[in-house]
Amino acid sequence: MNPIISTEDVQHLIYIIRGQRVMLSTHLADLYGVEPRALIQSVKRNMDRFPADFMFQLTDQEFKNLKSQIVISSWGGLRRATPYAFTEQGVAMLSSVLKGKQAAQVVIMIMRTFVKIRQMVSLNRALAKRLAAIERTLSGHGADILNIYKIIQDWPQPTEKGQIGFKGSK
Repeated sequence: MNPIISTEDVQHLIYIIRGQRVMLSTHLADLYGVEPRALIQSVKRNMDRFPADFMFQLTDQEFKNLKSQIVISSWGGLRRATPYAFTEQGVAMLSSVLKGKQAAQVVIMIMRTFVKIRQMVSLNRALAKRLAAIERTLSGHGADILNIYKIIQDWPQPTEKGQIGFKGSK
């Protein structure tokens, strides 16, 4: 594993499933440098730390939809079970289950990425509210704007290049 992971790298591994931002166990295992089955075994040994709002297993249909959305034909060969999805809190809890320096570095970068995404969503909401306010302000002036546009369109356009200067009288 490359010891330096960027927030952009992690951002591509965050999906929205069941209305929540999650990371899949297969991707997390890769980031943490462990086998996916080892990650899940560690989680299952500590199930009391992973309530339903921290982690859930994808249904077969969710997994099929996800694979088709991100156009991946194969996820490492045959699988017996669908991957698990970990919410931000579940990812943070993984750091207590998976020990080591790499685990600590990975969870820090993942947490920074979740924060960055929340900030972007917040900014987008603020921009959407501002745009809606502008639209409400302009809504009563629609006819005026259309009239101005029509006047500009009807403005006489030069058809030929004329001579530069004044026409003199002879």
